[in-house]
Amino acid sequence: MGKVVLVTGVSRDLGRTFARSLAGDPGVDRVIGVDVVPPRGDVGDVSFIRADIRNPVIAKVIAKEDVDTVVHMSVIATPGTAGGRNTMKELNVIGTMQLLAACQRATSLQHLVVKSTTTVYGASNRDPAMFTEDMQPRRAPRSGYAKDVAEVESYVRGFARRRPDVRVTTLRCANVLGPAVVSPLTSYLRLPVVPTVIGYDARLQVLHEQDLYGVLQHAVREEVAGTFNVAGDGILMLSQALRRLQRPTVPMPALAVGRIGKLLRQARVADFSPEQLAFLTYGRGVDTTRMRTQLGFEPTMTTAEAFADFATTLTPTGGRAERVLAALSQALPDPDEPVLEAVAGPEGAEQATGPRAVPAHGAPGGAEHG
Repeated sequence: MGKVVLVTGVSRDLGRTFARSLAGDPGVDRVIGVDVVPPRGDVGDVSFIRADIRNPVIAKVIAKEDVDTVVHMSVIATPGTAGGRNTMKELNVIGTMQLLAACQRATSLQHLVVKSTTTVYGASNRDPAMFTEDMQPRRAPRSGYAKDVAEVESYVRGFARRRPDVRVTTLRCANVLGPAVVSPLTSYLRLPVVPTVIGYDARLQVLHEQDLYGVLQHAVREEVAGTFNVAGDGILMLSQALRRLQRPTVPMPALAVGRIGKLLRQARVADFSPEQLAFLTYGRGVDTTRMRTQLGFEPTMTTAEAFADFATTLTPTGGRAERVLAALSQALPDPDEPVLEAVAGPEGAEQATGPRAVPAHGAPGGAEHG
């Protein structure tokens, strides 16, 4: 008999796409998607139930559907999509608390998968080169999305202690990148001119969206408990990434970038929360050894390949000099081909000759004129 999986947060594209792909897994009998609003796209064989995880009614849904696996994807990163910071915190923290309370009472539950994020490590000038799962942030988050994630993970650890019979898998995913992803990072990278913090070059390590779906499905199938960093191989500096995306940059002080970010956030063009600004200043790298050795998952795309795939959807706004030089190089003749020179014939007519010979010094016709 296959699994019965409940997926939260299916009104957003990542949750909807994952739930739909999971429904095609031969080891899964049914997938139930829950959210406060219906999904905008096709959910395929997913059964959608309109339910708010902040409401205790979610416990009735889990019990009625005889759910044995819950995949929690409702932790959101931007207050704009939630209707404000207060609503965002309610969805992230209060919603997780209610969901875990429902899971604690569910006798049928065997496995809980939580999509977390490497944002929990923060970003500062005191960070190590690579964060392992056992490390704590050098500066504890005091507000925003990072603080929400830290609280969510603390509640998940508490649930694991109260229900040791349930396997709990926490996936700390790096920033997700892909052609269809809408996030604070992708909105920033899509700007026609990108502001950067002068004097800093952030380290970027990302996870391709297809690998996000892959690791979630792998976690459901393999039933491995623990906390795992999940990211593609390799790191790109922010300057390297922007050159590959052909985005012109404007270096400026961090305070100025923050002010511009506030204007862009108010215009709903891009989100520049304090943790986002810190990330774009210092960056972050995570060690993924445990992902490979214990979870048994291998991403299909490196960080560089994920950026290359993301670049296919962008209209270049930079690199004009490179494009002009490339066009000129195509228009110029091949240097390996002989150059024909027109010379005057006996009657004054122009005749094509072979490659022009340069006479030796002192030979007839080769004297230097003053």
